[in-house]
Amino acid sequence: MIALKIYRSLPQGMRRQLLEMLPQHRRLSLVRTLTRPSGGDTVHPLGSRVTVTDGGVRTVAEVVVAATPLEMWHRNLTAVTTALEAAGIDHHCLRNDDYLRSSVAVLDDRRAEVLRLVRGAPALSGAHVHVVEVRPGRNQPDLAPTEVIQVWFPVTDARAGVVLGAQFACEIEFWARVGDVVRAPRHNAVVDEAPARAEPVRVAAALISHFVPEADDHTYRTRRDLTVRAPDRVGFPIDAVFTWVDGSDPEWLRRKADALGAPDGMLHAVAANSSRYHNRDELRYAMRSLHSFAPWLRRIFLVTDSQLPSWLDPNHPMVTVVTHAELFADLGGQSSFNSHAIESRLHRIEGLAEHFLYFNDDVFLGRPLLPTHFFHANGIAKFFLSPAQFGLGAATPSDPPVNAAGKNNRRHIQRQFGVTITQKMRHTPFALRRSIMHQIEAMLAADVQATARHRFRHHGDLSIPSSLHQYWAYLTAQAVPADIEYEYADLGHPSTPARLAELLARRHRDVFCLNDTDSDPRAIEEQENMLADFLPRYLPFPAPFELPDDAVAERRKVGATALWRRACGADREGPQVDAATVPALRVGPAVDAPTTPSLRIGTPRAAHRGISAQPGVEPSVKLGERPDA
Repeated sequence: MIALKIYRSLPQGMRRQLLEMLPQHRRLSLVRTLTRPSGGDTVHPLGSRVTVTDGGVRTVAEVVVAATPLEMWHRNLTAVTTALEAAGIDHHCLRNDDYLRSSVAVLDDRRAEVLRLVRGAPALSGAHVHVVEVRPGRNQPDLAPTEVIQVWFPVTDARAGVVLGAQFACEIEFWARVGDVVRAPRHNAVVDEAPARAEPVRVAAALISHFVPEADDHTYRTRRDLTVRAPDRVGFPIDAVFTWVDGSDPEWLRRKADALGAPDGMLHAVAANSSRYHNRDELRYAMRSLHSFAPWLRRIFLVTDSQLPSWLDPNHPMVTVVTHAELFADLGGQSSFNSHAIESRLHRIEGLAEHFLYFNDDVFLGRPLLPTHFFHANGIAKFFLSPAQFGLGAATPSDPPVNAAGKNNRRHIQRQFGVTITQKMRHTPFALRRSIMHQIEAMLAADVQATARHRFRHHGDLSIPSSLHQYWAYLTAQAVPADIEYEYADLGHPSTPARLAELLARRHRDVFCLNDTDSDPRAIEEQENMLADFLPRYLPFPAPFELPDDAVAERRKVGATALWRRACGADREGPQVDAATVPALRVGPAVDAPTTPSLRIGTPRAAHRGISAQPGVEPSVKLGERPDA
């Protein structure tokens, strides 16, 4: 602690000088030691109640094994509406301006009764209740500030590091009756004033929060005139695609060595650098972040070289595994060690939605987000420009592969649209449209095909989903630049431990990337320790597609390729050569009727289905149904 205080008290320049006195591979360890979060190592038993900080306020939360923001949103709203219904208090749910909180409206003359109810109803036993003052909207100048009752059940993980609490509260607001109308006490997303008499109905939860997926089967009581679909709600399916490799897998290493024996042209040193294939379980936590922070995603596709992560349940319906054998079937189905080549084929994934997010396995969502962070409701994609540039001139073999690909992209953009591009994209999820990638492939067939054939990064590659797609879509009026709260950290940089500590404390970024460009091999172990400390603290709740820890421990003894063969039912002890020679097998029902083989794990995460009414006297309004139908 004394060393930490001394280090933090030093000016930034002196800190840097101190670090430069150490060997490079020792710097990361020092900063990590000095910035490691204090406390948080006590493991609390499940079901216990511990003191935590919730929105800057000290409070008590229940320790749970798993939870998501969407689950807490439902839990809080369901508890409140259940208590109101049991007490016979008329109410209606409505869409709040804050998509992470739910709102329930009750007539003002029931205020005293509601205040007694929230502190004594069985359905709300153990809930936190807080009364806050709110101000009316700008178009309600004649209304005075009023009170809203917030109700929530705070939960935390075993280390009490993550708190899901007041941020997802259900808010009870009191509407005033004035003659034949009722008036809202504050602005909401639908109406400030409405007729006093209205038909009660049950409505799909997705109509009262854009955070809720359309396939969600919860329904809630509201007024029929509030069952409107907003024009800014994204109604089309969005999928996610990850590319992943386990570079420690012995069979994959043999495939890579064989491929290196016949390189396609001059190979840049970065193209085969082992850090590009290193597996530190980032994928596990990146996919956790989607499950927690983007419940509106329909499916998750995982592109691998006939490998399976040790922690992934091969029978879970949320994830579909696609192999190189499928993506490169027309080119012989060989393994590829070139991310540009793999990315050039993502649009060929069978069953993939028109709109999808592409993730590298080192990119994470940092907090709950809406589909509109990446796509407008009219289908237009968003992209996030980086201040970094890839340089002028034509691509050469000596260029870093990412810069060479950017220069090749620029050449085609100049020819097609007459403008010159210079900027890279931020290393965030890339919002893509399948049709645009098909168009690029059709227009630039030779270059796209050449990129796909390069088994390692090549100075002739295109970088399609991470750059070319964005500019192409923008210049054809199908994408627009946008902003996103973003953090990029190079794992080998000595500032990274301090930046991760800030991320852990503030959780203030929409997305973040933990990249490893070209690390000193002597620092690899320290980087692994840093991630093993940070990621489980940031994302402690496992996703449903993860296997139990004891099963994972056993599976880690088996190579990722062998695990894939086991999932296929193939000979798990047989020799493994190139992906093209391994028979692919479909596990579980298909997403679509594909024309090429693949390993399918289960069914779509959120297949669209009709939303039926819960038991009750009110009729049900399905998502997308006209309220006057």
